[in-house]
Amino acid sequence: MPLEGNRSALDGDPADERLETARRAVLSSFSLNGLDDDPELQAITRFAASMCKAPVALVSIVEESRQRFLAREGLQERETPRDISFCAHAMMGEGAMVVPDASRDERFADNVLVTGPLHVRFYAGQPLVSQEGTPLGALCVIDVEKRPAGLDDFQREGLAVLAQAVMRLLEARREDLRARRAIADREEQLLRMIDGVPQIAWSLEASGRFDYVNSRWKEVTGTEPPETADGWRPFIHPEDVDTTIGHWAKALAADEPFDSEFRLRKADGSWSWVLAQASPVARVNGEQQRWFGTLTDIDEVHQAIEARDLLAGELSHRIKNIFAVVIGLARLKAANAPEHKAFAEDMADTLYALSRAHEFVRPSGEAGQERLQGLLAALFAPYRDRMGQPRVAISGIDSELVARAATPLALVFHELATNSAKYGALSSAEGTVELTISDSGDNLVLEWRERGGPPLTGAPNNSGFGSRLIEMSVSGQLQGSWERRFEPGGLVAELTVSKAAIAP
Repeated sequence: MPLEGNRSALDGDPADERLETARRAVLSSFSLNGLDDDPELQAITRFAASMCKAPVALVSIVEESRQRFLAREGLQERETPRDISFCAHAMMGEGAMVVPDASRDERFADNVLVTGPLHVRFYAGQPLVSQEGTPLGALCVIDVEKRPAGLDDFQREGLAVLAQAVMRLLEARREDLRARRAIADREEQLLRMIDGVPQIAWSLEASGRFDYVNSRWKEVTGTEPPETADGWRPFIHPEDVDTTIGHWAKALAADEPFDSEFRLRKADGSWSWVLAQASPVARVNGEQQRWFGTLTDIDEVHQAIEARDLLAGELSHRIKNIFAVVIGLARLKAANAPEHKAFAEDMADTLYALSRAHEFVRPSGEAGQERLQGLLAALFAPYRDRMGQPRVAISGIDSELVARAATPLALVFHELATNSAKYGALSSAEGTVELTISDSGDNLVLEWRERGGPPLTGAPNNSGFGSRLIEMSVSGQLQGSWERRFEPGGLVAELTVSKAAIAP
């Protein structure tokens, strides 16, 4: 930044004022407060004095109205006015400014530093220039004796190298300050952002103490954030405390993400469902150092689920009643029309199987959780021996079951069981069925194997409605296939169904 003369923008020239304003802006970016008598700068200054055989050496920074000495050797003063500064002149040059005898230099002959008790005669100053090209001051050496020869080549080069070292220190400090400010700004921005999210957000040290909880905690609970994780206990519904604390203890022990739902006490004393989630982060030497987590209000979701379950339960109850009425009507009609009794009983049994499937996969069902083996066990419950033991033995793997798969599965296995009760193993007191479920990649294979039934004389000549029903259910709704074999021991039916069709 080319500036001429030593006019500190006091002469009123607008161009000089703009340049000086720009220079001071660059100077302020170094934030030099607190750098006085810095050990590294002091070492450079001391070496400069020794190298140039001068009693005084200074790192001088020229400010608006003063020159300030960040490092000093041989001088007590920490600053002097800018208008008597030698360094304000030196910093404007391209290289070192050397004044062999200040008393004979028209720029300084009347300067109080020359005429006064300091008795300055010799001065040599190397400009201190920022990366932007802005002059900040000078590294200078001073003597009370004149030096007609000035500096030799070694001293002149050495002073330039030392000035560069000074600037490297100042630039490194500036970059460090910039980085610290950027980090602080990002942290402040992040905290503002976290304070603005609808969740309660928190950070927990490995010691169990919170070092940050956003403002949402106080907005929701009406209290100051707890100091430790144990401080949350009074805010958790009594019915949820043991489960939630257990989940948290398990996550801590396993060093794995925490996920739990519980009711949180709000400022008005009411309870609201929240989803608590946290992850372990910031490991040092393999040891856990911190957890970050959130509490998300899911009360409306829970209310919607409760309303849905209530409606589903009511619908389920009504559908079960409809099944019961239809089954009853079928059997009543059969009683009045004996010639249709077999058909009516078969229809009633099929409807009953569908009713069990429906009951199994509905929220109000009593048959158990929505699992494949649970549905099959419910369907085969009527088939027991004289000791009450199941005649259809289910083994192998289990699978979750979606509602849409329950009906076709119920139809398929009801058909197999009904046929077995009429013609196969279940028609004999000693007959049994083994149903084995195995994994086959993207599919499940369900093998139905009958044993102990009446002797088979061969495969049927044609397929009836039951076989077509099984074919349509398996291929159309379960995305699979089936085949049957009539072996000497009994029927073997193998169903291959897609996991995607039956599991969530």
